[in-house]
Amino acid sequence: MKTFFEAYIWSLRSKLYRMAYLWLKSRDEAEDAVQEALEKAWAQRDQLQKMENPTGWMVRVVRNQSLQKLREQRRWMVLETQDDLPEMPTDAAEDVSPALKMVFKFLKDLPEKQQEIFQLREVEGLTYEEIAEYLEISTEQVKVNLFRARKRLKSFLQEKGNHGRTS
Repeated sequence: MKTFFEAYIWSLRSKLYRMAYLWLKSRDEAEDAVQEALEKAWAQRDQLQKMENPTGWMVRVVRNQSLQKLREQRRWMVLETQDDLPEMPTDAAEDVSPALKMVFKFLKDLPEKQQEIFQLREVEGLTYEEIAEYLEISTEQVKVNLFRARKRLKSFLQEKGNHGRTS
Protein backbone atom coordinates (compact mmCIF):
# COMPACT_ATOMS: atom_id res chain seq x y z
CA MET A 1 0.00 0.00 0.00
CA LYS A 2 1.32 3.43 -0.98
CA THR A 3 1.93 6.11 1.60
CA PHE A 4 0.21 9.50 1.38
CA PHE A 5 3.49 10.97 0.15
CA GLU A 6 3.90 8.39 -2.64
CA ALA A 7 0.28 8.47 -3.73
CA TYR A 8 -0.44 12.17 -3.48
CA ILE A 9 2.70 14.30 -3.34
CA TRP A 10 5.04 12.25 -5.56
CA SER A 11 2.32 12.12 -8.23
CA LEU A 12 2.51 15.93 -8.56
CA ARG A 13 6.08 15.80 -9.99
CA SER A 14 5.22 16.46 -13.65
CA LYS A 15 2.80 19.26 -12.81
CA LEU A 16 5.33 20.90 -10.49
CA TYR A 17 8.07 20.53 -13.10
CA ARG A 18 5.99 22.29 -15.77
CA MET A 19 5.33 25.17 -13.38
CA ALA A 20 8.99 25.47 -12.40
CA TYR A 21 10.04 25.37 -16.04
CA LEU A 22 7.52 28.09 -16.89
CA TRP A 23 9.34 30.39 -14.47
CA LEU A 24 12.93 29.23 -14.81
CA LYS A 25 13.19 28.38 -18.54
CA SER A 26 15.85 25.80 -17.69
CA ARG A 27 15.26 22.08 -17.55
CA ASP A 28 18.02 21.50 -14.97
CA GLU A 29 16.95 24.38 -12.74
CA ALA A 30 13.31 23.29 -12.90
CA GLU A 31 14.27 19.73 -11.94
CA ASP A 32 16.37 21.09 -9.06
CA ALA A 33 13.52 23.31 -7.84
CA VAL A 34 11.10 20.37 -7.86
CA GLN A 35 13.61 18.10 -6.14
CA GLU A 36 14.20 20.70 -3.42
CA ALA A 37 10.44 21.14 -2.99
CA LEU A 38 9.96 17.38 -2.68
CA GLU A 39 12.71 17.25 -0.06
CA LYS A 40 10.91 19.97 1.92
CA ALA A 41 7.65 18.07 1.54
CA TRP A 42 9.29 14.88 2.77
CA ALA A 43 10.57 16.70 5.84
CA GLN A 44 7.02 18.00 6.46
CA ARG A 45 5.19 14.82 5.39
CA ASP A 46 3.29 14.34 8.67
CA GLN A 47 2.05 17.95 8.70
CA LEU A 48 1.42 17.89 4.94
CA GLN A 49 -0.97 14.99 5.27
CA LYS A 50 -3.05 17.02 7.75
CA MET A 51 -3.16 20.15 5.56
CA GLU A 52 -6.41 21.22 3.94
CA ASN A 53 -4.65 22.05 0.64
CA PRO A 54 -1.40 20.11 0.21
CA THR A 55 -1.33 20.78 -3.56
CA GLY A 56 -1.44 24.53 -2.96
CA TRP A 57 1.36 24.17 -0.42
CA MET A 58 3.50 22.21 -2.91
CA VAL A 59 2.87 24.76 -5.67
CA ARG A 60 3.87 27.58 -3.31
CA VAL A 61 7.07 25.74 -2.31
CA VAL A 62 8.02 25.18 -5.98
CA ARG A 63 7.27 28.82 -6.74
CA ASN A 64 9.43 29.95 -3.85
CA GLN A 65 12.26 27.62 -4.88
CA SER A 66 12.02 28.95 -8.44
CA LEU A 67 12.02 32.57 -7.30
CA GLN A 68 15.02 31.88 -5.11
CA LYS A 69 16.88 30.45 -8.09
CA LEU A 70 15.98 33.53 -10.14
CA ARG A 71 17.17 35.82 -7.36
CA GLU A 72 20.44 33.93 -7.13
CA GLN A 73 21.01 34.38 -10.84
CA ARG A 74 19.42 37.84 -10.99
CA ARG A 75 17.53 37.04 -14.12
CA TRP A 76 13.87 37.48 -14.99
CA MET A 77 12.66 36.18 -18.31
CA VAL A 78 9.30 36.49 -20.01
CA LEU A 79 7.65 34.04 -22.37
CA GLU A 80 8.12 35.71 -25.72
CA THR A 81 8.11 33.01 -28.40
CA GLN A 82 6.76 29.54 -28.89
CA ASP A 83 10.34 28.28 -28.53
CA ASP A 84 10.34 29.50 -24.92
CA LEU A 85 7.38 27.33 -23.99
CA PRO A 86 8.11 24.67 -21.42
CA GLU A 87 9.50 21.38 -22.60
CA MET A 88 7.58 18.78 -20.73
CA PRO A 89 9.03 15.55 -19.42
CA THR A 90 8.50 12.69 -21.88
CA ASP A 91 5.76 11.09 -19.80
CA ALA A 92 3.78 14.37 -19.75
CA ALA A 93 4.49 15.42 -23.36
CA GLU A 94 2.70 12.37 -24.73
CA ASP A 95 -0.53 13.60 -23.16
CA VAL A 96 -0.45 16.99 -24.92
CA SER A 97 -2.84 17.35 -27.82
CA PRO A 98 -2.28 19.63 -30.85
CA ALA A 99 -5.15 21.78 -29.55
CA LEU A 100 -3.35 22.27 -26.25
CA LYS A 101 -0.17 23.23 -28.09
CA MET A 102 -2.20 25.88 -29.94
CA VAL A 103 -3.49 27.12 -26.58
CA PHE A 104 0.12 27.53 -25.41
CA LYS A 105 0.79 29.67 -28.49
CA PHE A 106 -2.26 31.76 -27.59
CA LEU A 107 -1.16 32.14 -23.97
CA LYS A 108 1.87 34.25 -24.82
CA ASP A 109 -0.45 37.07 -25.95
CA LEU A 110 -2.40 37.19 -22.68
CA PRO A 111 -1.54 39.57 -19.85
CA GLU A 112 0.82 37.86 -17.39
CA LYS A 113 -1.77 37.36 -14.63
CA GLN A 114 -4.25 35.80 -17.07
CA GLN A 115 -1.48 33.55 -18.47
CA GLU A 116 -0.61 32.26 -15.06
CA ILE A 117 -4.22 31.73 -13.94
CA PHE A 118 -5.17 30.04 -17.20
CA GLN A 119 -2.12 27.74 -16.96
CA LEU A 120 -2.82 26.83 -13.34
CA ARG A 121 -6.53 26.17 -13.91
CA GLU A 122 -6.84 24.73 -17.40
CA VAL A 123 -3.50 22.98 -17.81
CA GLU A 124 -2.55 22.05 -14.26
CA GLY A 125 -6.10 21.56 -12.98
CA LEU A 126 -5.82 23.57 -9.76
CA THR A 127 -9.04 24.71 -8.10
CA TYR A 128 -9.99 28.39 -7.85
CA GLU A 129 -9.15 28.27 -4.15
CA GLU A 130 -5.71 26.72 -4.78
CA ILE A 131 -4.93 29.37 -7.41
CA ALA A 132 -6.12 32.18 -5.13
CA GLU A 133 -4.00 30.90 -2.27
CA TYR A 134 -0.97 30.43 -4.51
CA LEU A 135 -1.21 33.88 -6.15
CA GLU A 136 -2.35 35.54 -2.93
CA ILE A 137 -5.43 37.07 -4.56
CA SER A 138 -9.16 36.59 -4.00
CA THR A 139 -11.10 33.73 -5.55
CA GLU A 140 -13.20 36.39 -7.30
CA GLN A 141 -10.07 37.83 -8.97
CA VAL A 142 -9.17 34.33 -10.15
CA LYS A 143 -12.62 33.90 -11.69
CA VAL A 144 -12.58 37.31 -13.40
CA ASN A 145 -9.12 36.78 -14.90
CA LEU A 146 -10.00 33.27 -16.01
CA PHE A 147 -13.24 34.53 -17.59
CA ARG A 148 -11.31 37.19 -19.52
CA ALA A 149 -8.68 34.69 -20.65
CA ARG A 150 -11.34 32.22 -21.81
CA LYS A 151 -13.17 35.00 -23.66
CA ARG A 152 -9.95 35.96 -25.48
CA LEU A 153 -9.30 32.28 -26.23
CA LYS A 154 -12.77 31.93 -27.76
CA SER A 155 -12.11 34.95 -30.00
CA PHE A 156 -8.67 33.58 -30.90
CA LEU A 157 -10.11 30.19 -31.87
CA GLN A 158 -12.94 31.79 -33.88
CA GLU A 159 -10.37 33.92 -35.70
CA LYS A 160 -8.22 30.83 -36.43
CA GLY A 161 -11.30 29.03 -37.72
CA ASN A 162 -12.26 31.94 -40.00
CA HIS A 163 -8.73 32.22 -41.43
CA GLY A 164 -8.73 28.51 -42.20
CA ARG A 165 -11.83 28.76 -44.41
CA THR A 166 -11.82 29.68 -48.07
CA SER A 167 -14.45 32.01 -49.50
